[in-house]
Amino acid sequence: MRQLPDGRALTDSEFEWSRLKGFFQRVLGSLSGHPQELLPFDEVREKLRLGGPIYRGVQDVPLDQIVGSVDRYQDFDRRFMPKQSHSEQKWQRVNRAWYREENLPPVMLYQVGEAYFVIDGHHRVSVARSHGQPTIEAEVRECRSRVPLTPDIDADALERLGDRVDFLERTQIDVLRPDSRIETTLLGGYDRLLEHIAVHRYFMGIEQGREIPEEEAVAHWHDTLYAPVASIAEGSELLAELPGRTPTDMYLWVMDHLHYLRSRGGGEHVDAVSAAVDFLEEQPGLEDDEQPAG
Repeated sequence: MRQLPDGRALTDSEFEWSRLKGFFQRVLGSLSGHPQELLPFDEVREKLRLGGPIYRGVQDVPLDQIVGSVDRYQDFDRRFMPKQSHSEQKWQRVNRAWYREENLPPVMLYQVGEAYFVIDGHHRVSVARSHGQPTIEAEVRECRSRVPLTPDIDADALERLGDRVDFLERTQIDVLRPDSRIETTLLGGYDRLLEHIAVHRYFMGIEQGREIPEEEAVAHWHDTLYAPVASIAEGSELLAELPGRTPTDMYLWVMDHLHYLRSRGGGEHVDAVSAAVDFLEEQPGLEDDEQPAG
């Protein structure tokens, strides 16, 4: 048996200490630009258009991978420290059971990629985290997602993932070219990709004198335009100098550069690969706060 705190006052103080600790963590997170809020599962389900759930049985789940809740995301913070006083009595009961090593039932979780969301058992998760446990026993139901979800996800990153899911739903590129990873961090980047595909489809129709199915246009755009530029991006040193940026980001920069080259006199016949090479040659030694020249 774990050593049980002596008397009600000490268990009360554990709850208050957890609340106070969570408060300071949220203040620091807000000052550093890293909010400490739990993610609402319904928002994740809607933005990522989740499938499932599929029952995966009882397993030990790392507590630091539990990042959200179905319906209690306002009662606890990202580290599952309690935010509301109305949680106190139940939190204390679970805390005393933890000290007595009572057999509590597994919590219930949804799994999305590497992240988990609490269906039932919020106080058990909170108490376990307050005592520094690495894992918790859980019944897991997995919801399938077209994009990977990691425990460091925040609201801004979720928004970008939602845009990526919309892009995949529209183009089916992950089905047509499953080995290709198209991911942009640029604001409005996925809308720009859709515009590129639409323009590509239009000119394919003119050249071939027929209506081009969208699926055919997407595959042709990928193979003849996107993939050659992305391949050059992956082999360049530029991305290493821009942490967090992707080959898709560079494809969009190159296409802007292509438009610039074609707008100059004599540049009408420049192709995307030539524009990519020219783009890389024009980049000076980059500092951390610099963006590529266009």
